[in-house]
Amino acid sequence: MEIHDILAPGSVLTSVRATSKKQALQELAKHASQVTGLHNRTIFDVLLERERLGTTGVGRGIAIPHGKLSELDRLYGIFAVLEQPIEFDSVDDQPVDLIFLLLAPESAGADHLKALARVSRLLRDTSFCDQLRATANAGDLFKVLTRGSTPHAA
Repeated sequence: MEIHDILAPGSVLTSVRATSKKQALQELAKHASQVTGLHNRTIFDVLLERERLGTTGVGRGIAIPHGKLSELDRLYGIFAVLEQPIEFDSVDDQPVDLIFLLLAPESAGADHLKALARVSRLLRDTSFCDQLRATANAGDLFKVLTRGSTPHAA
């Protein structure tokens, strides 16, 4: 599972304005709605339900909210850099400014876990995250995120 398998160039957002975790999830759900064709409230509700189980703020300014939706036929990723870091109930109590949203079909099983693991490994690299934070253009961010992740030949 590579990042280019789940993330499209139009799914990278910069300077997202949010003052709270709820507002950030709403903004991401709105964009995910455009990408997936699902209603933004459906996506938002799944994300809130997952957050009630435990925070997806994994530390060092990073959150990986995720959820499963029966209406999806494949995995979708949305990456966002927030304009200002926000409180996200992170495991290290640090505010979040990088968010990678992952949505999967109910039936995804192992693919969902592989995608979460891949995103987690990628964002665990401090120098990589510093590079993401220093990149202001969405197109350049997409290139950074997918570097070393080449599409499979047809």
